[in-house]
Amino acid sequence: MQIIQNAMTETEHETHTSHFVRRTDIRNVAIIAHVDHGKTTLVDGLLKQSHIFRDNQQMGELIMDSNDQERERGITILAKNTAISYRGTKINIIDTPGHADFGGEVERVLNMADGCILLIDAVEGPMPQTRFVLQKAFELNLKPIVIINKIDRRDARIEQVLAWTNDLFLELATQDEHLDFTVLYAIGREGVAMYHPDDERVSLEPLFETIIKEIPAPLVDLEAPLQMLVAALDYDDYKGKYAIGRIIRGHITPNTTVARINRAGEISRQKITLVLTYKGLQRVEVDEAQAGDIVALTGIADANIGETIADIDRPEALPTITITEPTLKMTFGVNSSPFAGREGRFQTSRQLRARLYRELETNVSLRVEDGNSPDEFVVSGRGELHLSVLIETMRREGYEFQVSRPEVITRTDEHDHVLEPIEKLIIDTKDTFIGVLTENLASRKAQLANMTNDGNGNVRIEYTIPTRGLIGFRNAFLTLTKGNGAMNSILLGFEPWLGKIGTNRMGALVASELGSAMTYGLNNAQQRGDTFIEPSTPVYEGMIVGLNSRPDDMVVNVCKEKQKTNIRSSTSDISVRLTPPIIMSLEQSLDFINNDELVEVTPQNIRLRKRYLTQHERSRAREQE
Repeated sequence: MQIIQNAMTETEHETHTSHFVRRTDIRNVAIIAHVDHGKTTLVDGLLKQSHIFRDNQQMGELIMDSNDQERERGITILAKNTAISYRGTKINIIDTPGHADFGGEVERVLNMADGCILLIDAVEGPMPQTRFVLQKAFELNLKPIVIINKIDRRDARIEQVLAWTNDLFLELATQDEHLDFTVLYAIGREGVAMYHPDDERVSLEPLFETIIKEIPAPLVDLEAPLQMLVAALDYDDYKGKYAIGRIIRGHITPNTTVARINRAGEISRQKITLVLTYKGLQRVEVDEAQAGDIVALTGIADANIGETIADIDRPEALPTITITEPTLKMTFGVNSSPFAGREGRFQTSRQLRARLYRELETNVSLRVEDGNSPDEFVVSGRGELHLSVLIETMRREGYEFQVSRPEVITRTDEHDHVLEPIEKLIIDTKDTFIGVLTENLASRKAQLANMTNDGNGNVRIEYTIPTRGLIGFRNAFLTLTKGNGAMNSILLGFEPWLGKIGTNRMGALVASELGSAMTYGLNNAQQRGDTFIEPSTPVYEGMIVGLNSRPDDMVVNVCKEKQKTNIRSSTSDISVRLTPPIIMSLEQSLDFINNDELVEVTPQNIRLRKRYLTQHERSRAREQE
């Protein structure tokens, strides 16, 4: 491998002589942004224009979003690595998630980069997650390149967004060099980047050139003992577990014995089987990798994120990755409904426990603890989406379980005062919806921080709001704004408990017996509220089948059939027309339930139920409160 240009003179260390060199044949860059600002689409363009695919190879769009849920939801969930070559220089690219709930993915992979490309939407400007990822980049002293993306949008406000971006940099920068950044303009979907918005729109050549020019080449010590921090894990059935990270110093070859240093500082001997680097979407076996390379190692079956792979003779640990603590928790439990065991392959507490603790290996911002009973586990995450993605993943794998309503994780200060997480909420919508939003958010203890109007009927409203006030708000927001709006939030910190937040939800319609829902029974139930199920749906006592039009829960018999008589005509039931049921997604179900209710999750169904199934148990629980 060609190494160009000595960057430092030799200096004597305690155990070795350092030979620092600047590896100008490689660049390591992370692409960071708020959700939906175009990161993955831009990576598509970089991959296609670097000619790593055959001319006749149809790759489609959002190439890096390979996960099924990523494609369905239209967001990046997992950080991923790829690499391209430009004029003899290898560019390692790290595509990161933009949603605040997956901020842990960003935190764990940024240390593999020397610089970052910060994408900002030409309409929305800097958003909450933009601030978060830029702050993390500055903490690691990454060199930023700013791209104002989607400049072809009809309501693009390039000058205003650039001014906001400058303000953000002034606010977050901790060194003078942070304020020295290059700005490019792009249309990621068309695969073009420009030095100026009025330049001819040709290709991403200006971005390639800027990466080579602005992102610093790694400054590395090739002669020093090996050190590498594991920043990601992957697995396949043929090669087993991959430990992915950037080599900080030294070099590594296949079939080498190394030291693995875990988070507790314990050292074990491991043998590296294969050393792989990235080329496009593939991993390629190499005979040697050196400091500055991003590699995937096989052979370390017990590797975990945050551990150090080091020289066997000089095992020196690197600082572990620090991750922001979770803010929400929910209880996962073994399915206890009458339908338990019918649909899932994995149903026992042992299987559920093993799966949740296995998730901790790769999901660094998740926490799992054993619950009050052997059948329950407390799972903590960064937000509702973070937890719902885990639930959906397990459901698709064949697990069957039940989950409780999300709760916030509180802290106490030195005076034993309870502190709760507070978030910054930014809403973009039409000004006609200000009234209904303000009324709804006021009941959730939200405080208005700022409001700006663009003069065309569009408004941006900023609130500070407790995290528990946001539980269930996303669905209410879509209803209140009739789909004409976008909301985003990010954690600000912890403040004193703001008091009780009331619920706006009406009571539930609860099934009274086991059986199949009938048209006649559902028709009667629809006279009392909205239903969630269709005729012939299997139900059991205690299952929630609808929403009452009154605040109290109501028991209904949806299995009831109309009694036959020898007088009634056989066609007399044809006139019954049911209102279509409300079919809720997993996130909507989690938002809907109260503290005395659960969501039953199976590979085939998502059901709502009462924690206590019988009317007698529920009455006794209310008396004990």
